[in-house]
Amino acid sequence: MKILLSNKFYYPRGGDCIYTLNLEELLKKHGHEVAVFAMQHPDTLASPYEKYFPSEVKFSPGLRIIEAFCRPFGTNEVKKKFNALLNDFQPDVVHLNNIHSQLSPVIAQIAHERKIKVVWTLHDYKLLCPRYDCRRNDKEICERCFTDKKHVLKNKCMKNSLLASIIAYKESKKWTRERLETYVNTFICPSRFLADKIVQGGFSQSKITVLCNFIDTDKTKRSHYDKENYYCYVGRLSQEKGVKTLLEAAAQLPYHLKIIGGGPLAAELRQSVTHENIEFSGYKNWDEIKLLVGNARFSVIPSEWYENNPLSVIEAQCLGTPVLGANIGGIPELIEEGKSGLLFESGNANDLKDKIKQMFTREFDYKTLAENAQIMYSAENYYQEIMKIYDL
Repeated sequence: MKILLSNKFYYPRGGDCIYTLNLEELLKKHGHEVAVFAMQHPDTLASPYEKYFPSEVKFSPGLRIIEAFCRPFGTNEVKKKFNALLNDFQPDVVHLNNIHSQLSPVIAQIAHERKIKVVWTLHDYKLLCPRYDCRRNDKEICERCFTDKKHVLKNKCMKNSLLASIIAYKESKKWTRERLETYVNTFICPSRFLADKIVQGGFSQSKITVLCNFIDTDKTKRSHYDKENYYCYVGRLSQEKGVKTLLEAAAQLPYHLKIIGGGPLAAELRQSVTHENIEFSGYKNWDEIKLLVGNARFSVIPSEWYENNPLSVIEAQCLGTPVLGANIGGIPELIEEGKSGLLFESGNANDLKDKIKQMFTREFDYKTLAENAQIMYSAENYYQEIMKIYDL
């Protein structure tokens, strides 16, 4: 089978990018021909298809700002290069991922009009919420745009900018639910939570399939499952991730916490935290993460937004490390309380503090946890399911 994968970025930038790269490798391993369509970027990985990649656009002041503002609606460059790739590659399936803004759903329209099957894995809530994350003022959970996209204008949800919010609003009005349902054969939701929200937003249940993400489980296998006396957080240091709530709880406890990762709050958090049991480890590569998370008593996912299907939960469990997760979004679907971790009320520092205490006193079968997770989230299991979707 010939499959064309599309994601706005083609390098390991975030969960959507890592998923796309892993899926490309998995499909090639099984003998399929795979092409890629992405945006040019200084960090873009080498690809035999990079000549088809449209130029990079940035939504910041500069000579190409007009091009950036037009890109969400489908520019001539994107149409021309995507059509050229379709002509040359002749795919059986076009599998979309995170394509809004820098590429746009115009590529779904083009593929559909050429009678090519279109599959779209959703990594966020962009089809329902113009700013993608169902948050208002960077704090409050918000679903107002599920029924009326004008709220993105009223609240200037996009970077607190009226201009950016106008573009996001117009983008949502161009790529309506009705149009997208016409162009796409199947929407893949990695969590039941996301699928339910998509249906709540008016999309047809018949168009939606729930399929949990996968990882390369071979990279998580360890020779032992011994634990050291600390717990950890791995992820972006940003408001929606709930790191401030975690630090508030951690500062009241005697246990050692390792914070792994960087982000916009990194400098502020480092300066504000003086507790000797809280350590900022900074950005780490996979081999370092494998060691740090693998040796931790447990990992904490304190998110305060509708997480979809966080790879950090899956990776931790495959390393034999239980997860203390916020009871929000798709996180609860990944945690079997008492066996693979515990849940706490998102944003509640007191509940989080109590559950951290419980995690240090509970007994977990780390080896069995790892073995079960490695089967559940294996690439081979995912391959069998994705091929059923491609063949529909």
